Amino acid sequence: MPNADIEPYLQHLAVERRLAARTLALYRAALTQLNIAAQGDGVTLRDAQPHHLRRWMAGLRAQKLAPRSIALVLSAWRGLYRWWGQRAEVGHNPLDGLHAPKAPKPLPKALSVDQAVALADQGGRPRVGHDNEALRARDHAVVELLYGCGLRIGELVALDAMASSLSSGWIDRADRSAHVLGKGGKRRSVPVGSAAAAAIERWLPMRAALARGDEPALFVSQRGARLSASQVRARLAQLARAAGLPTHVHPHMLRHSFASHLLQSSGDLRAVQELLGHANITTTQIYTKLDHQHLARVYDAAHPRAKARR
Repeated sequence: MPNADIEPYLQHLAVERRLAARTLALYRAALTQLNIAAQGDGVTLRDAQPHHLRRWMAGLRAQKLAPRSIALVLSAWRGLYRWWGQRAEVGHNPLDGLHAPKAPKPLPKALSVDQAVALADQGGRPRVGHDNEALRARDHAVVELLYGCGLRIGELVALDAMASSLSSGWIDRADRSAHVLGKGGKRRSVPVGSAAAAAIERWLPMRAALARGDEPALFVSQRGARLSASQVRARLAQLARAAGLPTHVHPHMLRHSFASHLLQSSGDLRAVQELLGHANITTTQIYTKLDHQHLARVYDAAHPRAKARR
């Protein structure tokens, strides 16, 4: 595309839309691709028709660009034609009705059972340079609840030590259940296993000595205030490194591990959906694919004919 056509639109993006320099560079590169394609077909961009754009999009696929990259290029092209349309410089947008290929959704990453157990065990062990027994007890309870109950990080940090009219979540020690407020304001109750219950009972006396007098949070920092999501992420990453896990561990990975391991053991998709608080079972079904991956790894490692299928 000649600079006389590129620059006014890019100037619009920079000044009126205030796009970042990196984004502007990506738009410039995408529009350059558009111009090269048009020149190859001997048409001007303002005269391009939908069949031209379909062929040029096919060219992007032929370059083996990832679906997300194609979507970014098409977004830049579509934006240019939309801008021209607003200025009455073209009569139609030839990209109307054209869509980028769908990007495959990556499967959630889950720990193996051994890794999850090692991480939970690590939470209660003394660590070099960290001899604070209260924080060890807290971290252990955090890991046990994340893995044992499949809680979201927001649900975990919102837990209060006792139920009140202001609580969005709490632990019922009598019936060993966690009551949380999930996405969309949906409440659910999740059983608290024996390991998590024991970790909470160990933490609570230490919490009482650490928490501020008016702080209701179940999990508090050294300063006595409610533990934040970022603090939990940092502590979990430290525990994972100390446990020697070969991957970056974040709180949602423990939720994925909870779901995957429960489904592997029970096969009850509806029960897992209820425990996770998913509104739609199709969201839960992603864990059946993780279960299939687990079975495939077992097959590859153990079956005498496994090598023949590779």
